[in-house]
Amino acid sequence: MTDPWWTPARHDTRRPLLLARNRLQSRLRGWFDAQGFVEADPSGLQSSPGNEAHLHAFATTAIGNDGQPAPRYLHTSPEFALKKLLAAGETRLFSFAHVWRNRERGPLHHPEFTMLEWYRAGAPYEALMDDCAAILRLAADTAGATLLRFRDRTCDPHQEPERLSVAEAFAAHANIDLLATLRPDGTPDADSLRQQAHAAGEATSPDDTWSDILSKILTTRVEPHLGHGRPTILDRYPSAEAALARKAPDDPRVAERFELYACGVELANGFGELTDPQEQRRRFEIEMSEKQRVYGETYPLDEDFLAALAHMPPASGIALGFDRLVMLATGAPRIDEVIWAPVP
Repeated sequence: MTDPWWTPARHDTRRPLLLARNRLQSRLRGWFDAQGFVEADPSGLQSSPGNEAHLHAFATTAIGNDGQPAPRYLHTSPEFALKKLLAAGETRLFSFAHVWRNRERGPLHHPEFTMLEWYRAGAPYEALMDDCAAILRLAADTAGATLLRFRDRTCDPHQEPERLSVAEAFAAHANIDLLATLRPDGTPDADSLRQQAHAAGEATSPDDTWSDILSKILTTRVEPHLGHGRPTILDRYPSAEAALARKAPDDPRVAERFELYACGVELANGFGELTDPQEQRRRFEIEMSEKQRVYGETYPLDEDFLAALAHMPPASGIALGFDRLVMLATGAPRIDEVIWAPVP
């Protein structure tokens, strides 16, 4: 049995990783400050934890001065709060926010972790890709590493990232024509994807939705190939898988959404942000309907956030798993090793 993290012998092995974490956080603050960003520190307790079907929150009850209870949640991302600040007039924001996600624990997952999130008002989402490349280099240099590492995989952060669309990745690694499973308006055709999945040797269940099948193929066939040797930017997600991103102007089947990978590990999720409150409400309602179908529960919509969207400027934003970044820069085997006091 592994000794608890607080025993002196165990702490001696973890301490160099934790000090590297502190150095990187300090350098990133300096990097953002040099570019005119303002650091925000939003509250973790919110009226809605987020409205994505497969994200699970920690719930609690707030008791008012009148003794009446009200449901509250620990946020799964600081996104809603930071976008409200964009609506208030901020133009370049970043945050190191503690976030909480239930039903998630393993070498790459921890119930409470730190998310580095930043927003650029008026900037195209490609600007975030440049930020990601710079941050990967900064992380490696701060840790004194030439390569990012996870298990037996390596990635050179000084190489130009590979950029490919989700459709290109599915064609290359799963022999699936993903765009052929999307109707012209972007709505998915589950039967079409199921047929292609079966032809590629991927099993599905009768009740699997298009999204379920896509997720399985992405996890088993595509993600293991990403970010080896150099970083990968997996771009142009299907619009059905981008509830908070605007659709691509040249093809409504896909959206301005990308994910950053290194060593086969997903590090960040970036968007050209959707700012239409009616469309955002429609997408949230679809997500919560799916959550009810699969898990038998829903989360309330943040009406304050939807109202703020009408005042939010065009912007791009991204969330990066800071603990995972530290892991890859230091070569740590598990996320718990780079968190000062892990959740028991």
